[in-house]
Amino acid sequence: MNLSDGLWDAKTTAEYLGVTVYTVYRYAEKKALPHIKKKFGLRFRRKDLDSWLEKDRCKGILGYYSNQISMTEPPIFPINNMGGACELNKFKSKRTRYNFGYGAIYQRKTKKEKIRWYLDYRDSDGNRIQKVAPLAITKEEAYLALQEEVRRDFDKEYRIKRERQSIKFKDLADMYLENYAKSNKRSWQDDRYRIEAHMKSFFGEIELQKFTPLLIEKYRAERLKTGVTKSTVNREITIMKKMFNLAIDWNLTDKNPVLKIKLFSEKDTMKERILTEEEERKLMVESPDYLKPIIVVALNTGMRRGEILNLKWKQLDLEKRLVRVENTKSGKNRMIPINDFLWQELLRVRNLNGKCKFVFPNPDTDLPYTEVKKSFKSACKRAGIDDLRFHDLRHTFATRLIESGVDLITVRDLLGHFSVRVTQRYTHSSQEQKKAAVELLLQKSLKKAEKQGNLLHSCDMNKEKEFEDSVSDSYAVN
Repeated sequence: MNLSDGLWDAKTTAEYLGVTVYTVYRYAEKKALPHIKKKFGLRFRRKDLDSWLEKDRCKGILGYYSNQISMTEPPIFPINNMGGACELNKFKSKRTRYNFGYGAIYQRKTKKEKIRWYLDYRDSDGNRIQKVAPLAITKEEAYLALQEEVRRDFDKEYRIKRERQSIKFKDLADMYLENYAKSNKRSWQDDRYRIEAHMKSFFGEIELQKFTPLLIEKYRAERLKTGVTKSTVNREITIMKKMFNLAIDWNLTDKNPVLKIKLFSEKDTMKERILTEEEERKLMVESPDYLKPIIVVALNTGMRRGEILNLKWKQLDLEKRLVRVENTKSGKNRMIPINDFLWQELLRVRNLNGKCKFVFPNPDTDLPYTEVKKSFKSACKRAGIDDLRFHDLRHTFATRLIESGVDLITVRDLLGHFSVRVTQRYTHSSQEQKKAAVELLLQKSLKKAEKQGNLLHSCDMNKEKEFEDSVSDSYAVN
């Protein structure tokens, strides 16, 4: 083959590129291959071919770097300036699906109207795989996720083991808090406290590949020895499970040892503390003036403590007697009617501090109270009420509705739950209700026995009458 820098014919070019002569002519006809067209035929220059090959190398470069970076970090090369067949900056904004030689990426809306990126490719067995790319926000990140999935399948097919970067648990914890928890969880500060205070001290220096279910069981045993509840340990294990799932997506590990850990049952830890009417009267007497209307709102709306403390006047429609609950735990706003008693209490509060945008502001800062736990606990102590949390007022609201005959669907909507199963945790039968239910069973049994007794007595009377009639007939014959 002539490798000089002069003009090459199609055969020499095909040998240089490692393809057939037909392919060279086909690419040249489509103007995909640089060439010179003269009367004596097509000719090619080596420097043009080398430039064309170098430009198309972006596929391999992109695939290499996709294995080195996190899905949540920006690419270490300018994707939009790559050029070639994989040039992502040529995507049209109106398109929702982008096809490549080894797969495709596309967008779909979830039931919650959230746009998600999905991957579409075939594995080594020819099976079509369609799955969501949970961490992909842009099309570039979805493209990298597609390459990563194809690479994993390739490694699995040919049993290729690639060396992974040594990542310790403390490093994964920092990545989890910074790249996921802060942007996806309102309670991320709770996660940070659990990780920093307990989990890092036990797992901090351990590499992810050395985690085993036995190691996690030892952690659970140590936590229980400190006196924490099983539900607290469950929350920490749930955080670890999410961390390892993300580590797999980020290509930091290939297994999740937490999946084999079964959570503790929390049925025995569920508290059934309901405020009685007598305890409510005592609590209102012993509570400070600023706390009384807060308790009234909790008992008559079932709102959470944070929802009440951050309540603004613009959320209240006192004419229509409605309160719009925003920034909820479920992320979905809800409307709660205001009854007469609560309406009068809110009018009184508005006359006192209606100029502030918050319904229950701290008079020193005009900002919401950050916490009322201490004052609520002191009021309960003065009233002689034991084991009552502020959240139990929400339980009381739900239980009183159920006792009044309100159906679970309505209670679920008022509490802002997605499932009736969650609502059932807040609705507990009182001892009086249980006793009344047993009494109904007894009354039903007595009525049944009485009915059977009347039937037997009627049968005996009929038999006695038949005997008397037969005796009378015998005397008459004689």
